[in-house]
Amino acid sequence: MALVRAARSSLRRSGGAIGNYASERNIFCEGISPLRHHVPVFEKAVTGFNSSYIPSTQMINQLSFGNRGMKFTPQYQFPHAEAQTVGGSDSKNERSSYPGLEATKQGEKPRVVVLGSGWAACRFLKGIDTTMYDVVCIAPRNHMVFTPLLASTCVGTLEFRSVAEPVTQIQKALAKDPNSYFFLASCTGVDADKHEVYCETVGDRGVSHEHYRFKVAYDKLVIASGAEPLTFGIKGVEEHAFFLREVQNAQEIRKKLLMNLMVSETPGISEEEKERLLHCVVIGGGPTGVEFSGELSDFIMRDVRERYAHVKNYIHVTLIEANEILSSFDVGLREYATKHLTKVGVRLVHGVVKEVHPDKIVLSDGSDVPYGLLVWSTGVGPSKFIKSLDIPKSPGGRIGIDEWLRVPSVEDVFAIGDCAGFLEQTGKQVLPALAQVAERQGKYLVKLFNDIGKQNGGKALSAKDITLGDPFVYKHLGSMATVGRYKALVDLRQAKGEKGVSLAGFMSWFIWRSAYLTRVISWRNRFYVAMNWGTTLIFGRDNTKIG
Repeated sequence: MALVRAARSSLRRSGGAIGNYASERNIFCEGISPLRHHVPVFEKAVTGFNSSYIPSTQMINQLSFGNRGMKFTPQYQFPHAEAQTVGGSDSKNERSSYPGLEATKQGEKPRVVVLGSGWAACRFLKGIDTTMYDVVCIAPRNHMVFTPLLASTCVGTLEFRSVAEPVTQIQKALAKDPNSYFFLASCTGVDADKHEVYCETVGDRGVSHEHYRFKVAYDKLVIASGAEPLTFGIKGVEEHAFFLREVQNAQEIRKKLLMNLMVSETPGISEEEKERLLHCVVIGGGPTGVEFSGELSDFIMRDVRERYAHVKNYIHVTLIEANEILSSFDVGLREYATKHLTKVGVRLVHGVVKEVHPDKIVLSDGSDVPYGLLVWSTGVGPSKFIKSLDIPKSPGGRIGIDEWLRVPSVEDVFAIGDCAGFLEQTGKQVLPALAQVAERQGKYLVKLFNDIGKQNGGKALSAKDITLGDPFVYKHLGSMATVGRYKALVDLRQAKGEKGVSLAGFMSWFIWRSAYLTRVISWRNRFYVAMNWGTTLIFGRDNTKIG
């Protein structure tokens, strides 16, 4: 039981701080379109509202969903999609002509639309009663990422598929039921009056792709689209730094790390350039930054020294934090982590990043920090999609929700996970962006929806007089973090400043691994993780560069 509590407690997102920046979160990006120029709009009956954000369109070929009872012609495509900047306008009438799923009819099951595929969304999808509801999931990725183990994939301790679980395996009705679907797309707008969401398909970056637009009518809408990395407007971060939130991020970090190791062995490379190429800098001393630094240290101590002997003395890791590392942990655990990281070769620097260049960081004191690999892990904030929704926000800019996770300003809309926060009038604090919060909210919302369905409140505008039961209450179960070299921290306090069990060392590392192995979603991935750990222990990490 203690292991399960520890596991749940440690399912967090990335953390860290720059100056007075707040944060702690471990990685979960959900529902954010890779097209950063999108300006989505939450439409309500507002005088003078202009739903302008869609450029001119052109006719394209028919798209068919085969034998699953759905066929439509996606009529709109960005001209020159790769370079298109959103401008122009589409009226509500034009949007209403989008192809897609129309409103459910009498006698049909109510339709629940879920935006996102992160912790909150997938916990909700896993538990929702599909005999009572049809479910449509819309997200720009088709899998959930088990984020506590994502840092391990960057250095080859685990393989990428070990931490990714397909959404259609989490909720099989999405693949099998005739009126339930998963759409690989980003939501670009919501019309709360019409109970419709407007979407655009997404593809891999750098790959030519036709962008289809469509709409989906809903009876109930669950917004669980997550958050995006905080850059605090610092110049050069988005262009030159790597984030650690997605499997794709981990793949890019691994490629860059291995490429720098191989390039540094090339004849003619100066000593100074070798030092720069092999300097790995991590910004942010939250759980993600600390765990990644520990994994890098392990990789250097065991694998680099054996396989890259010519440059083994050049590679080193620097962790830059403006305040204290692991600020949410017990003081004794923070001190242990500081001593251990220093012992294994991680250089800890107190500093505030002023700007980022292609080959160096400039700190607020004017000093330069050359780097070959830069990983940015300073927490998360509201995405552009969330910021653009025309609804009341909680402190910090998240979607404002009440005690039952409803968006009180509109009917039949709920929000959970990192994109949601309690409104001030509820008297509750905005919960931290942790996986355990998102997972608990998803679980609560499942029970709420199933209760609503049993009272015949599943259809649109039919739940006004439904008894909702007890409100959502969150109880923190603690946190865990690994610091490398078979050492970890376990902090089971319910809140900062309270008394509780705190452990550090090898036993904590054993608890950390055991707990996460039991929390991996599927037996298939548990098998993958266990096999990867065993293979790494015996043969070392895989240093193959593919792509």
